Amino acid sequence: MVGAGTVISPEQVADVVAAGARFLVSPGWTDVLLEAMRGSGVPFLPGVSTTSEVVALLERGVREMKFFPAEAAGGTAYLKSLSGPLPQARFCPTGGIGPASAPDYLALPNVACVGGSWMLPSDAVAARDWGRIEALARAAAGLSAGGTCR
Repeated sequence: MVGAGTVISPEQVADVVAAGARFLVSPGWTDVLLEAMRGSGVPFLPGVSTTSEVVALLERGVREMKFFPAEAAGGTAYLKSLSGPLPQARFCPTGGIGPASAPDYLALPNVACVGGSWMLPSDAVAARDWGRIEALARAAAGLSAGGTCR
């Protein structure tokens, strides 16, 4: 399934959906961008990095969010601290996460999935080494809390 990340404008929403994106991910959100993503008809994850942003999205009926930049914004400790007062919010942390830290995020009750560019090393993309990228993606798909494959 192909999605589009780093969507930051209503125009990009329209363009990537027209190009076939089946989901949208943004590093942040505004009311204008949120309405464009809602109107797109595809699933979306607006980005947050503060408690106020989380609460604002909850007020707007959004329960699933991207947490970005995860490591720089407080990592697993921050998300763990949000799980008590905001148990209805679920996150897909991205930003500084790799295969070693992903299981720690996945162990949190408010984390549904993780994202990261470790699956797409720039040298593999430049070399069009799709086999390596596929192998990294398959390994990432097998990660779970505790680091074991499902």
